[in-house]
Amino acid sequence: MKIYEIREMSTDEIKKRIIEEQKNLVDLRFQKELKNLTNTAKLHLVRKDIAKMKTILKERELQEAKNSKANK
Repeated sequence: MKIYEIREMSTDEIKKRIIEEQKNLVDLRFQKELKNLTNTAKLHLVRKDIAKMKTILKERELQEAKNSKANK
Protein backbone atom coordinates (compact mmCIF):
# COMPACT_ATOMS: atom_id res chain seq x y z
CA MET A 1 0.00 0.00 0.00
CA LYS A 2 1.29 3.42 -0.93
CA ILE A 3 1.42 6.40 1.41
CA TYR A 4 -0.83 8.51 -0.81
CA GLU A 5 -3.48 5.76 -0.66
CA ILE A 6 -3.37 5.78 3.13
CA ARG A 7 -3.54 9.58 3.30
CA GLU A 8 -6.75 9.51 1.24
CA MET A 9 -8.42 7.23 3.80
CA SER A 10 -10.35 8.57 6.77
CA THR A 11 -9.03 8.05 10.28
CA ASP A 12 -11.71 5.45 11.06
CA GLU A 13 -10.91 3.54 7.89
CA ILE A 14 -7.23 3.48 8.79
CA LYS A 15 -7.95 2.19 12.30
CA LYS A 16 -10.15 -0.60 10.90
CA ARG A 17 -7.52 -1.47 8.34
CA ILE A 18 -4.81 -1.68 11.01
CA ILE A 19 -6.89 -4.18 12.96
CA GLU A 20 -7.48 -6.25 9.81
CA GLU A 21 -3.79 -6.22 8.91
CA GLN A 22 -2.78 -7.23 12.43
CA LYS A 23 -5.11 -10.23 12.22
CA ASN A 24 -3.67 -11.03 8.80
CA LEU A 25 -0.16 -10.83 10.25
CA VAL A 26 -1.04 -13.35 12.96
CA ASP A 27 -2.41 -15.72 10.32
CA LEU A 28 0.72 -15.33 8.22
CA ARG A 29 2.91 -16.11 11.22
CA PHE A 30 0.97 -19.32 11.85
CA GLN A 31 1.29 -20.29 8.22
CA LYS A 32 5.02 -19.67 8.37
CA GLU A 33 5.44 -21.89 11.40
CA LEU A 34 3.38 -24.64 9.79
CA LYS A 35 5.51 -24.36 6.62
CA ASN A 36 2.43 -23.42 4.56
CA LEU A 37 3.65 -19.94 3.68
CA THR A 38 5.57 -19.92 0.41
CA ASN A 39 6.14 -16.16 0.13
CA THR A 40 7.69 -15.11 3.43
CA ALA A 41 8.19 -11.57 2.14
CA LYS A 42 4.48 -11.01 2.83
CA LEU A 43 5.29 -10.83 6.53
CA HIS A 44 7.64 -7.93 5.93
CA LEU A 45 5.19 -6.12 3.65
CA VAL A 46 2.29 -6.41 6.10
CA ARG A 47 4.44 -5.12 8.96
CA LYS A 48 5.54 -2.17 6.81
CA ASP A 49 1.93 -1.36 5.87
CA ILE A 50 0.88 -1.38 9.52
CA ALA A 51 3.76 0.96 10.36
CA LYS A 52 2.81 3.33 7.54
CA MET A 53 -0.79 3.50 8.73
CA LYS A 54 0.25 4.11 12.33
CA THR A 55 2.59 6.87 11.16
CA ILE A 56 -0.21 8.63 9.29
CA LEU A 57 -2.46 8.39 12.36
CA LYS A 58 0.27 9.90 14.54
CA GLU A 59 0.82 12.72 12.04
CA ARG A 60 -2.89 13.52 12.14
CA GLU A 61 -2.95 13.51 15.95
CA LEU A 62 0.01 15.88 16.08
CA GLN A 63 -1.60 18.16 13.49
CA GLU A 64 -4.83 18.29 15.51
CA ALA A 65 -2.91 19.10 18.68
CA LYS A 66 -1.01 21.84 16.87
CA ASN A 67 -4.23 23.31 15.48
CA SER A 68 -5.97 23.25 18.84
CA LYS A 69 -3.00 25.05 20.44
CA ALA A 70 -3.04 27.69 17.71
CA ASN A 71 -6.76 28.33 18.26
CA LYS A 72 -6.32 29.06 21.98
